[in-house]
Amino acid sequence: MTEQDSGIEFTIGDDAVARVNINRAELANSLSPLARDALTEAFLRASDDSAVRAVLLTAAGTRHFCAGAGLAGSDSPAREKRPGDVARMLAQGWQRLVAAVLDCEKPVVAAVKGVAAGAGASLLLACDLVVMSTEATLVEAFVHRGILPDSGAVHLLTRIVGLRKATELLMLGEPVDAATCQRLGLVNRVVGLDETDSAAEELALRLAAGPTVMLGLTKRLLAVSSESARDRAFEQEAWAQEAVSYTADLQEGLSSFAERRKPRFRGH
Repeated sequence: MTEQDSGIEFTIGDDAVARVNINRAELANSLSPLARDALTEAFLRASDDSAVRAVLLTAAGTRHFCAGAGLAGSDSPAREKRPGDVARMLAQGWQRLVAAVLDCEKPVVAAVKGVAAGAGASLLLACDLVVMSTEATLVEAFVHRGILPDSGAVHLLTRIVGLRKATELLMLGEPVDAATCQRLGLVNRVVGLDETDSAAEELALRLAAGPTVMLGLTKRLLAVSSESARDRAFEQEAWAQEAVSYTADLQEGLSSFAERRKPRFRGH
């Protein structure tokens, strides 16, 4: 499989930012199984590569960020469905992709210039920071196809907006404009269409210059704290602080504070 075959582009710059681009605009940036798995591998690679300190996710064109799963055709051979196939396909497919974003040890920034629909909305919600164009929208489109919300949609939405609002978004499937997305906490910043990529890149560069180990563990603590009781959250916090205490970046942070200068973090 090549990047050209899947439509997923992956590069690592000298600035320590891994740039992942969904280049399938002619298909509304929907993800076939091949493209979905290539995107998953891109996040797994970014997480494991010590040269990467932040990830920037973009999509081609301005009409769609990601329309979710490609329903028109498939690059997988057809065969008779057997019990367990659907659950297995989901676990190994979209759930694996969303988990790869959530579990990526580097902060992930998304630039959203168009519609994020269905599983594409889940991809957006899994990112750590999201910059959305004033012209973009989010749509939990599952209900319009009679499909049970999947790709982590129920978990992610409930965690971010609460039960009542998540119920409304998933059961009515109404488009949510950028201003409302920001008000609900679904995205971090809303900017003009022409500014979306640059604003997201600015955040990615800022994160890439930060203390990478600490940022990765902070990301993990945020997930644990929203899903666990206080005692487990406190336990995880203590062990994460233990790990950070051995990093060179912590020593640099303390030294720069004492010397009244800007820290120069190295990511380890």
